Amino acid sequence: MSSKSIVITRPSGQARQQVELLHKAIEQSGINSSSVNIISLPLLTIVPKDNEQLADHIASALKDADLAIFVSPNAIESVMRLLERNWQDFSKKIIPIGVMGGSSRLALNNHGIGLEKSPTPVLMPQDNGQWDSEGLWQELQKLDWDWTTKKIILFKGDGGREWLADTLKKAGATVEAISTYSRIPLDLDNPAWQSIRAMDFSTSLWILTSSEAVRYLGVVAKDQLAQNLSHASAICPHDNITDAAEAIGFGEVFTTEPGDEAMMKAAVTWLSM
Repeated sequence: MSSKSIVITRPSGQARQQVELLHKAIEQSGINSSSVNIISLPLLTIVPKDNEQLADHIASALKDADLAIFVSPNAIESVMRLLERNWQDFSKKIIPIGVMGGSSRLALNNHGIGLEKSPTPVLMPQDNGQWDSEGLWQELQKLDWDWTTKKIILFKGDGGREWLADTLKKAGATVEAISTYSRIPLDLDNPAWQSIRAMDFSTSLWILTSSEAVRYLGVVAKDQLAQNLSHASAICPHDNITDAAEAIGFGEVFTTEPGDEAMMKAAVTWLSM
């Protein structure tokens, strides 16, 4: 097999886990790992917000909340870092939590949430093919709530999709979206770009997990990279990310189910081609 490159584009901390999973998947497949060059290109850096005023505001908002929604594991980590208290201490009642996928549920469990003596209810799409805002909304509708009587706190990063918040508002809920982290694009002077410039795009696979990161890559590719993304392949775990990848010119884009396991399986399949 000729040498191929796989580009991991997640933020640094999350990328380490994905790189480890990829190494393991390659080893188990019997593919010669020396023929695979794994490159980490953290297109966005997650920067949690850290101030007492925001922490106090979150604590106050949760006192009478009926539901808290975390849009990502990053939202969970940033909130827990700010609050430094047990989740069930913020209200006289247990506040249910909505998340969009397995990584977020695992992040909650890592903080003991959902594992208490009287467990916090964690609502999540049951089908991992629907680990997104639309899938969570379908799950929330099973509650059969009168949304006009409900206050929802939605924890998110700066920017991002507004679909779920808008949908809840249209249903009559009172929704407060609280931004708890920022996403900072990778500086053009970062040495990670040198590895990208040196590799052959025609033998590269990019694992893309954020539409915002993909759009930033498109800007950089247009202005800074000599090779054309039309020669490269990409794996995306959601149709929205696939659309973004196709829009910036990737030649071949594979859409997988959400989750690292599905993406690693697709990467190994690509390596075998």
